Amino acid sequence: MTIAEMQAEIRRLKQEKNVCILAHTYQSQDIWEVADYVGDSYGLSVQAAGTDADAVIMCGVRFMAETCKILAPDKRVYLANGGAGCPMADQLDAELVRALKREYPGYAVVCYINTTAETKTECDVCVTSSSAQKVIGNMEADRILFIPDCNLGDYVAKQLPDKTFRFVHGGCPTHLRITPRDVETARRLHPDAEILVHPECHPSVTALADYVGSTSGILAHAEAGDRRAYVIGTENSIVQHLQFSCPDKAFYALSGDTICRNMKLTTLGDVLGCLRGAFGEEITLDEPVLNAAKRCIDAMLRLSQ
Repeated sequence: MTIAEMQAEIRRLKQEKNVCILAHTYQSQDIWEVADYVGDSYGLSVQAAGTDADAVIMCGVRFMAETCKILAPDKRVYLANGGAGCPMADQLDAELVRALKREYPGYAVVCYINTTAETKTECDVCVTSSSAQKVIGNMEADRILFIPDCNLGDYVAKQLPDKTFRFVHGGCPTHLRITPRDVETARRLHPDAEILVHPECHPSVTALADYVGSTSGILAHAEAGDRRAYVIGTENSIVQHLQFSCPDKAFYALSGDTICRNMKLTTLGDVLGCLRGAFGEEITLDEPVLNAAKRCIDAMLRLSQ
């Protein structure tokens, strides 16, 4: 089958079976084109909860599919490629969080959404990269244990100097491949370009950037901006997507190494196979885990208002 033929069959099957396809922004363009919604992990979960579809296919990684199940427990949720995990989400489990809570008594535990459902059960509040500053700023607690990404935590802590933060050594291995030397090289090669980076990058990188924001924020900033060129410091698929949406602008990858191998595991063939019932993995969560993890996410919704 050609790409176009495969896409046509996916569109036919998802309509026939009443399935909603969600694609994270780091997925490839051919998957974007068959998705019902494209966005960041939390935004996709909200779409999953609001859709009238009987089932949802997540084209992303496991914690994202789990979040969909938490917010849409009445729907069947599938991960298009069951092998797509997240190294950051796997850096902590519930047992380790319990140990950290004993080590830091009196600290509110704030977890990045890039955590497993089980880990979320031991946390007070969940945050996204775009909501973290507002949510934590609205919390009554003034002592925060932020897990697992110490780079995002450090960035948020700089915006909220009145609160005390503690971190664990964790983060995104993909974004950590970006170095200050990459920024210096980009400045030399593209002096008129604006450099946009994700807060999961090391603090030495975010300090040199022109704009720091979530993936959705980077996309929106580049699309709306009046510059003719942008250097993108997040997963490199975003460069291609911006080239499609803004063909009159130039986009460059800040690092050639910023490729998430887990995101790249999902293919258009996986999506078709999942619709046919041959591939993919259905996500199930025990009721206690689902309910406890949802409390953590509900707290984020309340504090983000």
